[in-house]
Amino acid sequence: MRKATRLFEIIQILRLASRPVTAAAIGAQLEVTSRSIYRDIAALQAMRVPIEGGRGIGYILRPGFTLPPLMLSIEETEAIVLALALLARTGDTELKQAARQVSRKIAAAVPAPLSASFSRNALHAWGTVAPASQAADLGLVRRAIRDEQKLTLDYRDELGRATERVIRPIAVIYYSKTANLVGWCELRQAIRNFRIDRVEDCALLPEVFTGEGEALRRLWMEGWEVRPEASAAATG
Repeated sequence: MRKATRLFEIIQILRLASRPVTAAAIGAQLEVTSRSIYRDIAALQAMRVPIEGGRGIGYILRPGFTLPPLMLSIEETEAIVLALALLARTGDTELKQAARQVSRKIAAAVPAPLSASFSRNALHAWGTVAPASQAADLGLVRRAIRDEQKLTLDYRDELGRATERVIRPIAVIYYSKTANLVGWCELRQAIRNFRIDRVEDCALLPEVFTGEGEALRRLWMEGWEVRPEASAAATG
């Protein structure tokens, strides 16, 4: 479980509790150590979430603290963001306006210190749903984008040539036939697109590129051209 998701879950556990809950009990539910819960509680308190208590006696939420009526996990929020991106590709002006309003409501409902966990401009959608890749887990790719963590790819281009790449993933584009992973390729020293259906293996690396993701996305967007015929043809 990712840390941001765990923070949401801790708030939910305490909100529903009728008496103090120990770090050990919370940790057992979330399958992490008590030490991790202590750190998470301290982080939430630093965000001004009114959690009271301490080690050995348990934790409670101070009365009067309110949350949005619907709490979503990161993955659930990303599902909504992607659905809104699909609406933005339609010619329906009213639905596009509604999508913008929903986006603003989501941004307002997420606690400000946690909103940074959601990577802006990192999910895009064109066309219909693509078949699932057998070699590249898009969930892992999206986590790598959020966490700004490098990926290694075994990739085969349109001519069948195999290469190994280390990339800094910054976005996923969903097309009707496949999805494209966009990232800074350390082999080419440039932004490259990688068709997911041509990826033969994909794994996380321990190296991170913290703080670089947004700048790389801006660099990528500066090179955008409106060429519908190109669609999923772009490769690394």
